[in-house]
Amino acid sequence: MKKSFAITLFSTALLASCVSKKKYVSLEGQLDDTKTTLQKTRVEKEEIEQKYAAIENRVADYNAKINSLRQENDEKLELNDVAAMSNNSKEKMRETIAKMPQDKLQGLTTLEDSINAAISYNLRNTITEGGDEDVDISVDKTVVMINVSDKLLFRSGSYWVSKDAYPLLQKLADVINSEPAMEVMVEGHTDNQTMVKESYLEDNWDLSVRRATSIVRILQDKYDVDGAKLIAAGRSSFAPLVDNDSAENRAKNRRTRIVILPNLDKFLALLDSEK
Repeated sequence: MKKSFAITLFSTALLASCVSKKKYVSLEGQLDDTKTTLQKTRVEKEEIEQKYAAIENRVADYNAKINSLRQENDEKLELNDVAAMSNNSKEKMRETIAKMPQDKLQGLTTLEDSINAAISYNLRNTITEGGDEDVDISVDKTVVMINVSDKLLFRSGSYWVSKDAYPLLQKLADVINSEPAMEVMVEGHTDNQTMVKESYLEDNWDLSVRRATSIVRILQDKYDVDGAKLIAAGRSSFAPLVDNDSAENRAKNRRTRIVILPNLDKFLALLDSEK
C-alpha cells in the first residue's frame, strides 16, 4: 500500500512538473513575441518621429522665409509705395478695383489694402470661375493663402482626392506654373474628432499629412508643378479657424490651406492673373 501510494505521488508530481514546463515554454514564447512586437513598434515610432521632425523643420524654414519676405516687401512698399509698382500694375489694379462689388471695397485705406484686395479678387475669379463658398482667398503682405474646404477635396475620413476637385487644382497649378519663382506649401487641417477605432489611419496627424501629400502629388504628377517648389505639411487639429464646438464649426476647420509665396514682382504680376 505504501509502495502504491509513493508511485502515485511521484506520478502526480511528474505530471505537474510537465504541465508547468509546458506553460513556461508557452509563456516564454509569448514573451519573445511581445519583445519582438515592442521592438518593431519602437522602430516604427522612431521612423514616424523622424518624418514629422523633417516636416516640422521644413515648415519652420518656410515660415521663416514667409516672415522675411513679408518684412522685405513691406520695407519696399514703405520706402516708396507708388514707385514699387509699375504703371502697368497700377492700371491693372485700378481696372480690377473698378469691377469689384462695393462691399469688397470697404476698409481699403492704403495702397497695400488695394493691392491685396485686387489680387484676391483676381485669383478667386481665376481659380473658381467667379466664386465658390468652399474656397476662401486672403492676402497678407504678399503671402497668398487659399483655404479649401475638405468637402470639396475629400470624402469624410479619407485622403483620396475627389475628381470633382481636379478642375480647381488644375487652375491652381496654372497660377503656380505661371511664375517659376513661386513657392507653395500645402497644409492639411482636421477637426478634433478622433479616428474611428481600428481605422487604417493612426490619428489626425496621419490624416492631415496624407491629405497634404495627396494634393502635392496631384499638383506635381498630373499638372506638372515642379516638386522642388512644393512642401506638404500636416497641422492635425491644432490650428483651428474656430472652436470645434459644433458640426458647422468642425466643418470649417476641416480644410486644406495652400500658401503661395511670391516675391514682390511676382506678387504684383498676379494683378493680371484674371482669365
